[in-house]
Amino acid sequence: MNIASKLESLGLSLPPAPKAVAAYLPAVRAGDMIYVSGQLPLEEGKLTVTGPVPSSTAIQAAQAGARRCVLNALAAVDPLLDSDWSRLVRVVRVGVFVASDPSFTDQHLVANGASELLLEIFGEQGRHARAAVGVPSLPLGASVEVEFAFQVS
Repeated sequence: MNIASKLESLGLSLPPAPKAVAAYLPAVRAGDMIYVSGQLPLEEGKLTVTGPVPSSTAIQAAQAGARRCVLNALAAVDPLLDSDWSRLVRVVRVGVFVASDPSFTDQHLVANGASELLLEIFGEQGRHARAAVGVPSLPLGASVEVEFAFQVS
């Protein structure tokens, strides 16, 4: 798979690989698995969405933030695959954390932003297990954070 071409067909591109903002690695390969640390919706070093959903950030904006997290995760994985995405077996799991107002219960709708983009990019290989969790706050005040597990050959 040529991920650059696929993303281009969707009007997207792979950003520069994210840098860790604390004492961790953005992505680690262990055997046939790549685990990606929680990605924030950062674009050019700035958060695209901040604050709790839905009082500070609309659901649609948080979904777009989750999509941005996917792009950042793929950028973290790309060097571990030497840009050879034909080695992707499947997306195994996605964990989505949503900074939520106390009564907000639609975290799954925010998570769909990430899940649907993975399906658009990878097709059946993009189907995955998922958790969508509401939390009171996230690092740097982000509205959404997404972690990933990929199986590779």
